[in-house]
Amino acid sequence: MSYFAHSPDDLVDRALAGFARAHAGSVSYTADPGYLSAVDPAPGRVVGLVSGGGSGHEPMHAGFVGRGMLDAACPGRIFASPHNRQVYEASRAVAKSDGVLHIVKNYTGDRINFGIAAERLQHDGIACERVLVDDDVATDSEEIAVGRRGTGATVIVEKLLGAAADEGRSLSDLAGLGKRVVDASRSIAVASAAQTVPGTGRAAFELPSDAVEYGVGIHGERSGRVRTDAEIDELVTDMADAVVSALGLASGSRVIALVNGLGATTSLELYGVFARLATILDQHGIVLERQLIGSLVTALDMRGFSLSLTRTDDELTRLWDAPAHTAAWTATDRTGEDAR
Repeated sequence: MSYFAHSPDDLVDRALAGFARAHAGSVSYTADPGYLSAVDPAPGRVVGLVSGGGSGHEPMHAGFVGRGMLDAACPGRIFASPHNRQVYEASRAVAKSDGVLHIVKNYTGDRINFGIAAERLQHDGIACERVLVDDDVATDSEEIAVGRRGTGATVIVEKLLGAAADEGRSLSDLAGLGKRVVDASRSIAVASAAQTVPGTGRAAFELPSDAVEYGVGIHGERSGRVRTDAEIDELVTDMADAVVSALGLASGSRVIALVNGLGATTSLELYGVFARLATILDQHGIVLERQLIGSLVTALDMRGFSLSLTRTDDELTRLWDAPAHTAAWTATDRTGEDAR
């Protein structure tokens, strides 16, 4: 038995019911059609924030429902888009006087289903805009028609937009801010072992014991680039340099950094990666203004990690520091003090 579950088919439903029971003070679970919503959203919001995607990436997105972040999350089956009815019903439930904003990762299924829901909302007279997260450097190629994938920076987008929504900003303001944050964010991931597929109990792909998949996706998408020659400092340096180059960062640039575990990577390893990343940024003269380290956007039990950087400024740093109260949100500022 590779997963501790009654069966792969009911793994998601039981997990959502358990999550809602454990965090009943902050989230409510509507089993049909399947979404989580915030029990106590900020009273000053005029726009509801909704995100979602396939299950298996926990704590994203369910763990970020609550004051200061999302109003609702729509979980699909494992690694599968939520149905458009989930998105539609969740959006109707949390829409406010100025409408609803969808935060969508750039995958075909998510774009289609959130798009259908948005059309239905517009038909109902509910204003709806979309922020499309496409931060993955590994898929930044003209040969990839759908463009960059949405990955780790999604959490950064949700935090910053959540704080801005709590200030009572309008739908158009939030959509514009979201695009600015996405444009200022890039990520890249590596894995030394693929996730275990719930239905088969086998790894999604195989790698030699001394190899990593460089540029892996959060659903186990292979990059076609297997590295067997890189020790950890070299690997982190190459990843950091790729993201720094993609963002055009220079000495004096200010960033928020995320070191994210993909499911089976220990905190010891993640903090070691962060130590190396911080050194590299210092060498570039890049100001590491804020950081977040932990397994926040996972891929079931994939053994790997991702790095994300977001170019920041006074406004974005202030929004990052704004309080948030969700099941999974923790942040550590540059002084090492924990904030919730």
